[in-house]
Formats: sequence, structure tokens, C-alpha cells
Amino acid sequence: MQRILNILFLLFLLATGIALTALGAQLIALGGSAWYLVSGIVMLATAVLGFRRKPASIRLFWAFLAANLVWALWEAGLDGWALAPRLAMPFCLGLWMLSRSYRGHLGLCEMLPGAKLLWRGLGVAVVASIGAVFWLNATPAATSTAYGPSPASPQDGEWTAYGNDRGGSRFSPLAQITPANVGNLQRVWSFHTGPGPRNGKASFQANPLKIGNKVYFCTGYNDVIALDAETGTQVWRHRANTDIRGVYGLSCRGVTYYRVPGATGPCAERIYTATLDARLLAMDAADGRSCTGFGTNGVASLLEGMTPVEKGYYFVTSPPAIARGKLVLGGWVTDGQHTGEPSGVVRAFDAVTGRFAWAFDVGKPDFHGLPPAGQGFTRGTPNSWAPMSSDDSLGLVYVPTGNATPDYYGGHRTANDDRFSSSVVALDSETGAVRWSFQTTHHDLWDYDVPAQPTLVDLPGGIKGLLQPTKRGQIFFLDRATGKPLLPVAERPVPRDGVPGERISPTQPYSVGIPSFGGPQPTEKGMWGLTPIDQAMCRVRFRQARFEGDMTPLSTRQPTVTWPGYLGGVDWGGVSVDPVRQLMIVNNNQVANYNRLIPRAEADRMGVHPMTAEHMSDVGGPVAQKGVPYAAHIAPFLSPLAIPCQQPPYGRISAVDLRTGKMVWSRLFGTSRDSGPLALPTFLPIPMGVPNIGGSVTTRSGLVFIGATQEHAFRAYDVASGRELWRARLPAGGNASPATYWSTSSGRQFVVIAAGGHGAMLSGEGDEIVAYALPRK
Repeated sequence: MQRILNILFLLFLLATGIALTALGAQLIALGGSAWYLVSGIVMLATAVLGFRRKPASIRLFWAFLAANLVWALWEAGLDGWALAPRLAMPFCLGLWMLSRSYRGHLGLCEMLPGAKLLWRGLGVAVVASIGAVFWLNATPAATSTAYGPSPASPQDGEWTAYGNDRGGSRFSPLAQITPANVGNLQRVWSFHTGPGPRNGKASFQANPLKIGNKVYFCTGYNDVIALDAETGTQVWRHRANTDIRGVYGLSCRGVTYYRVPGATGPCAERIYTATLDARLLAMDAADGRSCTGFGTNGVASLLEGMTPVEKGYYFVTSPPAIARGKLVLGGWVTDGQHTGEPSGVVRAFDAVTGRFAWAFDVGKPDFHGLPPAGQGFTRGTPNSWAPMSSDDSLGLVYVPTGNATPDYYGGHRTANDDRFSSSVVALDSETGAVRWSFQTTHHDLWDYDVPAQPTLVDLPGGIKGLLQPTKRGQIFFLDRATGKPLLPVAERPVPRDGVPGERISPTQPYSVGIPSFGGPQPTEKGMWGLTPIDQAMCRVRFRQARFEGDMTPLSTRQPTVTWPGYLGGVDWGGVSVDPVRQLMIVNNNQVANYNRLIPRAEADRMGVHPMTAEHMSDVGGPVAQKGVPYAAHIAPFLSPLAIPCQQPPYGRISAVDLRTGKMVWSRLFGTSRDSGPLALPTFLPIPMGVPNIGGSVTTRSGLVFIGATQEHAFRAYDVASGRELWRARLPAGGNASPATYWSTSSGRQFVVIAAGGHGAMLSGEGDEIVAYALPRK
């Protein structure tokens, strides 16, 4: 048996040496590090000496380990995650060579002097390290059982809109749960939404609302559910019977509440949702019955004026915004399929009758009515799929926009497309007319559509601000009345060498008054892996790609490292604000993409075609972009082990002072507990900073609540210091935005989150909403 183990060890060493020699030679040819070639040659020599039973194999390899340590420290410093792939695997190989088995294979004294002490010490170190991981990752115990104050008014205990208010602040004035007692939170109820429709895989990303004694939310397939806010028992369920044929990814991120002014009786208070089959539904908040006076029996069609819409190409995932008695909404238009996809039109409907009120059509920005008979809204225009915000005092609704289709080539785009794409556009709530527009990416060729709700914030001195997070990791702070920057924005030159037929903006806007949340710029040294082999593969791929910094154009000649990737930066979770302390809370991603344009002839040979209802497509992989000269291949920059090629962290949570624009604190966000190679969990909660998608909540008492991570966890942080104070295990990733509210039944503050996981996050899947509160007094 020992002989077989040693032969297998030497074969592994030989194979590793061959792989590293080949990769190292390739890396040198690309202008990269020579150390991987050196490592491969040493491993080959060590394996040959081992097969020949030469004791020199041990001396050679341990001399290499000493040199490897020096190289690793020189290249990576003292960063543990950066050192791991450079040191861990070679060190483990070296340890085996000190074992009784291998020394016996070489004909040496079977026991290395001091071997027992060595192995016992290593065993103790391993056990102690694992124990330290769990001990250091434990959250502190509560320091008090005292309750914070009750809400000053009933309204303070409500959560009436996506993000709690029409400005999406995600701030609650509740203060019963405090930094001192948050460690006493208990799970008090949970609710399962139940099986979804056949042939549909629904996600659960809803931000629950709480009005009166009920909690309202939608499922990924648009059923709307009302629960008792104290017990979590179902009060009513409105079955939307959504036609999900052709829809990729079933998502509904929230519902909308509206109290009709002066109304009493049925439907005086309403819940609205927009569906995956392009309908706008209105129901009574009391019992879930359709409001028959709205549209046709409670339903308004969103297909009027749209011209024929292919199945799966247009649907709505965000809750409509309320603006001066109107429901305003855009829609998701499937990425990257062809020119002339369904219109990205933004429309308003009367919240009482469901009648069409106005439209903002990028192709005809000065015409706000329905198209004449036989015509339709302009196809292929920038859309708005993220949640909107509104300010009734200014009479404005704030619309975050995406791209004209398709995403990765823009030679065909119109002047209006280029004017309004990847922007935040302020529309007149009464007419739909453009009052101002601010562009976050000029002539966007990277899928940097604006994914997050504009967050409205009022600061001392009468400042009415708007924070616009972006996938680029740039957060723009604007005057929401005029669109002018409140903190400096600079136009900076960017690479301009694009493909034939393309026109590239010579500059891009940078929010220089606020820290960037795109993460460290990728470098060859910053490539990562679990072993030297997959790290070398990532270094080779980085060297093979084009990368000239952010905004590097895509090419047909070679892949492009797009940084940040389409996950962000900041995605649809947006930011939260603490207006008391004037802080902005940001959770961001630090993962790049590896993208390439594909000439049309090559794409045709590959069989890349636009999706159909029978063959649905994701926003990644090969996308057809039919109608322009190039298809595209879009993918995250991953190693062969399905982990990011960049070294950790992949996610952070931070606080920014809105008065100065300075970073107050920044922490790694999430552990490796549910992450690992080939999407397998490690079960080790090592602080790492993991990919995340979802939002946060701040409270007057000084807490931040957030799920969002790939890890199945719900956390509370001290808003002033960033210290993690509480953590609860969720049944799946909490890839949604939580809410907090007051229950008058027990006089307690509750915190709730949808734990549905997320396919792209590899964070599991579930149908459960979970509520936490302090023990009853």
C-alpha cells in the first residue's frame, strides 16, 4: 500500500510539473512571470529523482519551497488569500516528502529526527486554525436586554414602498432593536410561498411591504400574498395565473401600495404588481380581490402600443413607482438578442382607473401619447428595468435607464439612444416630459445599464440630493431638482480602439468626490486560484486578453477583461442611507468579466441565434446580437474550478460620509462557508468577501441589516463602525432587500427577509420569508 501511495504521489508531482512547465512557458511567451516555469521544472526534476529513489529529491524540493516563499512574499506581500495558492499546495507536497512512507521509499531512516514532534505540532496547528476560524467568526453577545424606544408615530413603524419610501432610502426610524440588544434577536416566524408553476424556476427577491397589520409581497411568478405581520400566517393570496412561457428567470422584486385620496370601502387601499406576461394588476389591500374599476376587471394591459412582442422579450420585475397619483413603470427587455427588440418605453397609468396617462419613448421624446393606429412605440430603445423613485414636491419621477439593444455594439444607435442610455432621467410626473438627464456611461458598450433605484436624500442646508449607484462602481451624487452634481464629477479619457463600424466615447464620467466601488484593478499578480496550476491558467488567460483599464472596448481578436463585470460594482440592491448620521451604506462586488465580440460569419458557424420561447437564453454566454456585425460571448472571469480568477475579496460592505464623500469604514462582506471550487461549499466560515446581490436597511438606532451574500446568512452591523453584531443562518441566500416594521400586537420591531437564493450567485434556492424580533417583554 505504501508503495502504491508513493507512486501515486510521484505521478501527481510529475503531472503537476508537466502542467506548470507548459503553462509557465506559455506565460513567459505572453510577457508574464517566469516562476511557474521554474516551479514546473523543479517538480519534474523532483519526480524523476523520486522515481530513481534519490534522497536529493527531498533536498531539492525543500530548497525550492524556501525560494518559493521568498517569491510569494515579494509578489503578494502578507495577504493570506494571495499567498494561499502560491504556498499551500507546494507545502503539502513537501510535507509528504518528510513522511515515514516517502523516506522509506528512498531507503532513508524511516523516522526523520523530531518527526513525532513535527507531525503532532502540525496536527495541533490545523485543529487550532480551524477552531480559530469558527471562534473569530463568532458574533459578539448582546450587551443589554433593554429595549430601545417605541416609534414616535404609527407611520414610523410602517414600510410602505420598495425601499420604505418613494425615494428608496431604505431607512427606518425604528429604534427598539439597538446595537446593544441586537444579539438577542430570535426567529419568530417563517412562511413558505409553496411550489411555483410547472416548467418555471422562480427566484424570490421581494422587498416586503408592511401597512397596518399586514405584510405584502409577491412571488417570482407574480402571486401576491398578504400575511399577518405578527404571526406570519396567510391572510389572503391573489393568484396572478401568469403565463411564464418563454420567460427566463422568474423574478418579482416587490409590490406597490397606494391609498386613494378621500376614498372609503373596497379598494380604498390598493396593492399593485406588474407581471412577467406584461399586465398591471390592482387588488384590494384588505382582501386581495381585484379592483374591478381598474383597467378591465383589475387588469391593465402593458402591450398596448408595443407592436408584436416575442415571448420572453419584455416583462416587468420591479414594482411600479407612485408619482402624483400615477403608476409609472418601465420593463425588462432581454439582453443581446437582436436590433429592434421591444420598446424600452416608460409609461404612466392612473392609479385609480388604470387608464394610460403618458409615455416617455426615447425614439420620440417630445411625444407622450399612445402611438397612432398601426404604429407602435419605438423598438430597440433604452429601457428601464430597475426600481424608480419619485418626489411629489418637485413633481418628478426618476428613471434609471439601460441600453439600446443589443448591448455590446452601438454603431447603429441613434442620437436619442446615446443621449438617454445608461442614465438617470428625471421626468415630469404629470406629463412625462424630460426635466433633466444625467448619463453615467457614454455610448455604453459594456452592459453598464443603471441597475439600482435612485436613492433620494435630504441633507442640512436644504440640499435635496439623489444618489445613483452603478455597475461601474461609480456613485453619482446629484441635485435631484436640476441633475447637477453635488460632489465633483470629472470626464476622463478612456481607451478608444474599437472594432470597425463602432464609435467610442473619448471620455467617461467619474464620480471623483466619492470612492469607487469597482474594486482593485486586475493585474497578472492579482490572478488567483486554489493551486499554482489554476492560478497559472488564470494568469495566462489574463495575458491573452486585452485590458487597458476600465472601459476597455471589446475586440474580435482576443477576449477583453471587463472590469467591473456586469454584476457590478453595485447591482439592483442599490444603497441605503442613514439621514441621522448622514451615511451611505454600499455593498459591492469585485468580479470581472471575460468578454469577446464574435464576427457574424463565425457566429453563424457556431449556430448562435436569437432566443425563442422554445430556446430561452441568459444574458451571458454567446448572445446573437442579430442585426449588427458582431455576436458576443459574455462570461464572468472564472478559473477551471468555477471560482473567480481575481483574488479575494469579491465583495465588501462600506459606509461613506455624505457630507465629505470620504470612506468611514469598509469590511469584507461574507465568508467562504457556502463557497468553494466547482460550486461546492467549504463549510469553513473564513472571512473572504463573497459575491452578493441584494439591498440593506438602516435604522435610527444605528444598525444595518443585510443578507445579499452568496453565503446563506442575514447580518446586522453597527452603522458607525462596521462591526458585525449579529448573524443568522438562512435556508438559502437572502438575495433580496429586507424590511423592518413595528407590530402593535406585541409592541415589537420585526426584521424580515426573503430567503430565495439566486441562480447566478449559486446561493441555493428557496421559497421562504423569515422574520426576526426580540423576545416578548
